[in-house]
Amino acid sequence: MVESYFKRPPRALPPELEEERQRIQALARAQGLDFFETVFEMCDYDEINMLASYGGFPTRYPHWRWGMEFLQMQKGYEYGLQKIYEMVINTNPAYAYLLDNNLHVDQKLVMAHVFGHVDFFKNNLWFAPTNRKMLDTMADHAVRVRRIVDKVGASAVEEWLDVCLSCDNLIDPYLNQIRRTRAADAPEDDPGVHKLPAARRYMDRYINPPEVMAAEEARLAAAAARPLPFPESPVRDVLGFVLEHGRMAGWQREVLEIIRDEAYYFVPQMQTKVMNEGWASFWHTKLMTEHLLTDSEVIDYCDHHSGTVTMRPGQLNPYKVGIEVWRDVQYRWDRGQFGLDWMECDDATARRDWDTGAKLGRAKLFEVRRTHNDVTFIDEYLTPELCRRIGLFTWEYDKRSGEYVLDSRDFDTIKKKLLFMLSNHGTPRVSVTDGNHANRGELELTHDHEGVDVQLQWAETVLGNLARLWGRPVHLRSRVENKPARMSHDGSSFTYEGSKPSGK
Repeated sequence: MVESYFKRPPRALPPELEEERQRIQALARAQGLDFFETVFEMCDYDEINMLASYGGFPTRYPHWRWGMEFLQMQKGYEYGLQKIYEMVINTNPAYAYLLDNNLHVDQKLVMAHVFGHVDFFKNNLWFAPTNRKMLDTMADHAVRVRRIVDKVGASAVEEWLDVCLSCDNLIDPYLNQIRRTRAADAPEDDPGVHKLPAARRYMDRYINPPEVMAAEEARLAAAAARPLPFPESPVRDVLGFVLEHGRMAGWQREVLEIIRDEAYYFVPQMQTKVMNEGWASFWHTKLMTEHLLTDSEVIDYCDHHSGTVTMRPGQLNPYKVGIEVWRDVQYRWDRGQFGLDWMECDDATARRDWDTGAKLGRAKLFEVRRTHNDVTFIDEYLTPELCRRIGLFTWEYDKRSGEYVLDSRDFDTIKKKLLFMLSNHGTPRVSVTDGNHANRGELELTHDHEGVDVQLQWAETVLGNLARLWGRPVHLRSRVENKPARMSHDGSSFTYEGSKPSGK
């Protein structure tokens, strides 16, 4: 039943929406947006929920996870708790799906929003390494998984997929941007003894005493004889290390490779969520309010747009934060509120009225869109004035009341916490530090503790699944309540060494 929805002929836009699409596309290009060809398709609410449950790719491999997410979305829609207006995927050409029972004004808003997304996909440097033919790649992955199912059975493959998916966030999000290891063809450093140059030959024995040179050669020879650590330096891409060195069957390695490949495809979307949604919202707002709205559509547009950018208490809305930062960037660069003179000005009135007539806002928008991700975007362009205007604050859990309460409105505190939230998206920074722990072929991981303890229940599950992937016991070094802790799993039982966490 699920696949039958994707076997029907594509449903193109009706004539009135196709006319709007062409108009919106022309307006978007006139504003300077540069996007891939974008194919729109109409869907009913069941179809769009299915697409969302598959991450936008209906050709993905079979797994119970997609059905579970579909049922969750379907119930949310039926009870009025959520509604998906559109979906767009980062491919070339890009594919966008519209909900067929949206109001006409909503369809215009969504199409303008989609063109903003596709412009961002095409031009932001963090998306540059992504596979633009991922729709075909996902279909290929599904074929490979089904062939494996035919060989080893559905139960075995589904169980292995569960294990792999529980670890799919243990990757290096900056793998395509930062070279952490020496290239295979890089020249090796000269391991020999380096002598100081002597101006005269007879001075060499005084500048480079033979006994010192001999001792240095002996030291280097001893160092070369010692086995190198494995790996030589910490490896952030845990899944990649396990894929290369883990003990598993060929079909298991193939499935893990598929999971890792798809995990890396979605990384830029996590790294630019605030920027991307803010950028699309910025442009749909501009196009709708300046060109597309009719008088009869204003109230519906305002109602639906305000619902999208509403900042609910205790939640961070990427649409709201993103669009406000983009607007502030344009406003400041149009008025010349940047540079040394601006930063050194401590007169509140002068800063408020500052306007050099620079009119550089539009150029700055496209420059920032090209180079930044969420962390650098917020770090560079979130200002104290904007923070107060948006109404951002930090909150903490109060054990006595059992509720979350306001903690601080200090800008530096808010910015630090926001950057921490965006830097790794709640995933602990874990690296492989020893692939032959205790000389028994066991895997040792080290958690880069940043003030937040790992959750022991989750650690037990993930370490257990990692032990299955690795084929030997796995250990995690961390800190719990600021004290050293060590967690281990041999594939059947979990052990914890360290002070007992309070409340456990």
